[in-house]
Amino acid sequence: MKKGGLSLQKNSLRLFGLNTRKILFSPVVYWKEILAGLMILFAFIFFRGERKELQDIIPNIENADLFWLLTGMAITALYVFLQSGMYVRCFASIGLRLKWIDALELFLKRNFLSIFLPAGGVSALAYTPSQLRKRGFNKTQINQASGLYGFAGMFTVFLVGLPVVILLAFSSQRQFDSAWVALLFVVLILAGTVWVARSLKRKESLYRFFEKKFPRALPVIDELFSANVTQRKYAGAIAFSTGVELTGMAHVYIAMMALGLHGSLTIAAVGYMVSVLLMVISPFLRGLGAVEMSLVYILEVYGYSTLQALSVTVLYRVFEFWLPMALGLIAFAWRGRQLFVRIAPALLIFTLGIINIISVVTPPEHHRLRLLRKFMPLDAINASGAVVLFVGLVLLITSAYMFKGLKNAWRLAILMTVISLIGNLTKALDYEEATFAAATLVLLLTSRNQYPVKSNLRLVRFGLYSVIIVVLSILIFGFVSFYFINPRVFGIDFTWRQSLLYSVQIFLLGGNDNLVPHTPFGHQFIWIFQLLGFMSWGFLLFAIIKPHFKSEPVSGSARKKAAELLSEFGKSPVDYFKVSNDKLLFFSDLYDAFVSYRVANGFAIVLEEPVCAEDHKTEVLAEFLNECKKMGLKVAFYRVGQNSILWFDELRKKKVIIGQEAILDVEMFNLEGRNNKSLRNALNSLNKKGFVTEILRSPLKSALVADLKKVSDEWLVLSEREEQVFSQGMFDEKEITKHDVIICRDPSATIVAFLNIIPDFAPEECTYDLIRRRENAPGGCMDALIIKMVDYARENKFRYINLGLAPMTGITHPQNPAEQIIKYASEKFKRFRHYQGLRDFKEKYTTIWEDKYLVYENDYDLLQLPAALNKVMQP
Repeated sequence: MKKGGLSLQKNSLRLFGLNTRKILFSPVVYWKEILAGLMILFAFIFFRGERKELQDIIPNIENADLFWLLTGMAITALYVFLQSGMYVRCFASIGLRLKWIDALELFLKRNFLSIFLPAGGVSALAYTPSQLRKRGFNKTQINQASGLYGFAGMFTVFLVGLPVVILLAFSSQRQFDSAWVALLFVVLILAGTVWVARSLKRKESLYRFFEKKFPRALPVIDELFSANVTQRKYAGAIAFSTGVELTGMAHVYIAMMALGLHGSLTIAAVGYMVSVLLMVISPFLRGLGAVEMSLVYILEVYGYSTLQALSVTVLYRVFEFWLPMALGLIAFAWRGRQLFVRIAPALLIFTLGIINIISVVTPPEHHRLRLLRKFMPLDAINASGAVVLFVGLVLLITSAYMFKGLKNAWRLAILMTVISLIGNLTKALDYEEATFAAATLVLLLTSRNQYPVKSNLRLVRFGLYSVIIVVLSILIFGFVSFYFINPRVFGIDFTWRQSLLYSVQIFLLGGNDNLVPHTPFGHQFIWIFQLLGFMSWGFLLFAIIKPHFKSEPVSGSARKKAAELLSEFGKSPVDYFKVSNDKLLFFSDLYDAFVSYRVANGFAIVLEEPVCAEDHKTEVLAEFLNECKKMGLKVAFYRVGQNSILWFDELRKKKVIIGQEAILDVEMFNLEGRNNKSLRNALNSLNKKGFVTEILRSPLKSALVADLKKVSDEWLVLSEREEQVFSQGMFDEKEITKHDVIICRDPSATIVAFLNIIPDFAPEECTYDLIRRRENAPGGCMDALIIKMVDYARENKFRYINLGLAPMTGITHPQNPAEQIIKYASEKFKRFRHYQGLRDFKEKYTTIWEDKYLVYENDYDLLQLPAALNKVMQP
């Protein structure tokens, strides 16, 4: 029974092409994982076992000599400089010029990643910042320079370590009697490294071994060893690397001197070399724990106490490990600094609002309050508390609008933060809250350029007029109510002065100790009046920050003018949609030009670029951007072609690739060859079954349009989609009547699939909009429609057919984090995988793939644009 089960398992595995002998009998040694686990155990043992001593070293660190601490930090800066110099010289040795700033970024980021990646520094060498790709370096060149960098680092470890090992071998310390073994080990590794490099470079025995056993590795080996290395320049990299090792020894020595201990360069050299060897072999966390244990042990051997050894070790690791790691984190964060500067103030404003509210509702410090009452009356202190509470609520609302980049929200945040700073001091001497407000104020002032969206003054003025009317109405309501209310409600027969005074006080969200309700109605009246006051203040806040944007409908004459400009300047396959009824139109005051856009979520989303003469594009873009700024709108440009990017580069806009547009060259296309065999078979199968394709000219008859509508409706249900617009059309019976269509009929003459041909303003090109089918239509129907359109193009003397956009595909080399995310999402998330299917369909016909971009202002806009784009694409 067991034998049969095993046989069944083997047979099942063979079905998938797996070698069961290898599966059952090939052992795998996970040496990297075991070594990593060992290093982590060392870290645990060290930090757990020495926890009491680690607590005791804090006073030693706090009392360290400031001069030596600053010297240690300066040596860390020199260490970073030397590491960057290694990269500069390694690139120079293969004929490439690497800028120092790029070398600095490359080292800091790779050093940071080496802490967390398996195999440490070796794995980190695979990371390449996008900045290097933008400089024009290809992957082969970067790998070659990185390999030289890694070899230089290893070589100098042996070079500098060799004298140290010899020193240990002749040392009087009995613990190092076996140093000759380490020396032999060093010599063997060094000789082995040289032999491996020479054998692979000259294609000798080791190369032939790889050629026989691992042929797939040969391209990588050939790539790495194809560079002609300039020895003189590479010697510079060796010199820089030697300097790196010397700075490490200096760090140990400086740690001794900073703590007031006897410094010894010999001990520093021995301790450093042992620790760096452990870092080299550690596959994870760069020897964290093991390095500390070994250095403490060595220092104790040379007569230092455990406390002294721990203090030196911790300070050394701060210089050599923690500071470079922090700089690496900053290097990664620096790329997102604009996003940080944009988000941080809004988060701080929200936090300050929470702090204000909590500060008011919690009891104050009594000794502070007694001190404050010597300088301020109690009423003023109470009023300050009420103001801080109100400001806290305003700040919570303001933070939401700051995320949208509104200039008025930033101005209001400045005002409220200043009031918070003063109010927290005058309500209970809460200097902690005031300090936080001051820090927030500084960040707000430094981030003023991050809030460019201005509100339309006319709309703000209209909003303020509305607020004034509302406020006056509520005050009149309060005045009349107090004056005529029954005296028993509050125990007061209000005069007109009292009615006005109490109305204003309650409206301002304040109160009065003399106004005490005596009936339930009195409590309800105060509550309603305060609620109305709070809503009025909120209305005022909304009117100032975010006035209502109302777009004017586009007149028929304006669309006619735009259509005339299209006939003169149009050059795009989606120009047809720029005069659709869903678009707003901006006409230039300077030239014959217009921009087609829609508004959503505070963005003006433009379809491609302006329609005008080529020489006027930049000026029209600047004119439109200025107009949007006046209207309080941010701007993004959707589906910009790669040939149009230069105009946006001049305006310093950012871009992200969103997909590729497929173009079929009619003259180059045919059905011959092995690659099109499956396509020919599908078309032949359709013909045998009696399916036919036809080209029907416009205007279409109403009965035909009704049949097409049925196909379209069934396709929407089948694909679980809804109609979309903006850069494409929806099924509109009036519009499709004007279009030529290609249909596919089944043997019973029922239309099972269609596409409609729309005007294409690109030279020598035609295109289609909708391509839809019934549920029971054979898969080859869509191919039959495209093949028939090739006939249509040839008949009408078109050179190209634009097959439309394949979204989120074609991103082979992402240039920024946004493109990396798009590429990852398209490959990993199920909801986006159908885009790859769309690309596969178009790939059969495509001759040219053209990149299409989304152009935007700053990185923060990318967080809001998906929702805005989704909205503009809804009918």
